[in-house]
Amino acid sequence: MSNITPLKTEAEQAMIAQGASIAADRKPAFARFADSGLPHRRIEAYHYTDLRALLKNAPPPAQAGGKVTIASPLADIDAYKITLVDGHYEASLSSTLPQGVKLQSVSTLADDGADEKGVLSPDPVIALNAAFSESALDIEIAAKTELTKPIVIRIVTTGAHASYPRVRVNVGDAAKAFIVETHEGGVSGSLIDSVFELRLGDHVEIDHLRLNLVDQSATVLTTFGGAMGRESVYRGHNFVMGGALSRHQIFFRFEGEQSKADISSASLLNRKQHADSTLVVDHAVPECQSREFFAHVLDDESTGVFQGKIIVRPGAQQTDGKMMSRAIVLEDGATMNNKPELEIFADDVACGHGATVGALDEDSLFYLRARGLPKTEAEALMLRAFVGEALEKFEHDGLRDTLESLAEAWLKARSA
Repeated sequence: MSNITPLKTEAEQAMIAQGASIAADRKPAFARFADSGLPHRRIEAYHYTDLRALLKNAPPPAQAGGKVTIASPLADIDAYKITLVDGHYEASLSSTLPQGVKLQSVSTLADDGADEKGVLSPDPVIALNAAFSESALDIEIAAKTELTKPIVIRIVTTGAHASYPRVRVNVGDAAKAFIVETHEGGVSGSLIDSVFELRLGDHVEIDHLRLNLVDQSATVLTTFGGAMGRESVYRGHNFVMGGALSRHQIFFRFEGEQSKADISSASLLNRKQHADSTLVVDHAVPECQSREFFAHVLDDESTGVFQGKIIVRPGAQQTDGKMMSRAIVLEDGATMNNKPELEIFADDVACGHGATVGALDEDSLFYLRARGLPKTEAEALMLRAFVGEALEKFEHDGLRDTLESLAEAWLKARSA
């Protein structure tokens, strides 16, 4: 039987042509992408987000020297600031970091997901980032460091090109920190393929907020890979408003016993936005706890995707894992796809998952309107309470106020 060579789309052909000029040490990562091409619906993890069909073009990689013309949504937050412009570290837009925190931009080869000791999983989008990421931003938080202000990592895209930011954070034992990752900018034709790696030591406490605020005509593909040691606490929060097409995938692994992770997300989608949240939480050791809560509000003809999987490895006894996805669909043209899963290979566990999709409760809406509230205000009040269930998990007052203001602006624009 003759070999069958799958046809390449226009975007794949453009990416393969761009890959001809990359450095030799990055060609193996690029080869892994080129062999598989863009993920498509026959790959289970991309069943609801067929990048081969959805990505129509592949803009050229960005060059260093882009100019930032937009203000940071967190400009008023007292924080240590780090800025990446089109995937490149920009020292002039970054602040001095405190004692115990070191930063360097390095050109060492990034993990493409094939390293079993890394925090990522094999994936074509990760391989593409590893191939085109010219440098990685390494941040080292020393053991026993307790930061009193957040570290804000601002990732800005300035035009219709492709950027490949890579951030790697290592947190030493008994450290405590708050990390904020914002994705901003972009225009029609922008492609952002970002990877954020986080490795926690023992007895660590970390809050991590990710904001997707890119232009609603841009494409943003983001990956978070995390691993934590013993008796540590990770609180991750995700807020999505931007991107015509966005996918955020999370690979999180427990490597030390008696640790806890709480991962929450709120997505506000309208027009024809497509937002995918894909999550894999890997309980590889005993006595760990994970909580996942994802909330979607879908208006107009938008599409939401939640794929969540909790894996309990053999021997990971006394695992406690609970996962929930909730969505409110505001218009008949909107779509929500939910796929929660459990893979359990131990017998002494307490795990569960759930998913709900529905409209605003008519009885509650009638109750509010009967007391004089116009329909749009009554709907906004109910939606504010729905999204607030995810935002209330966020403990930093100033940043939580910013998120609530962004949600409020989205709701006002909807009722305008």
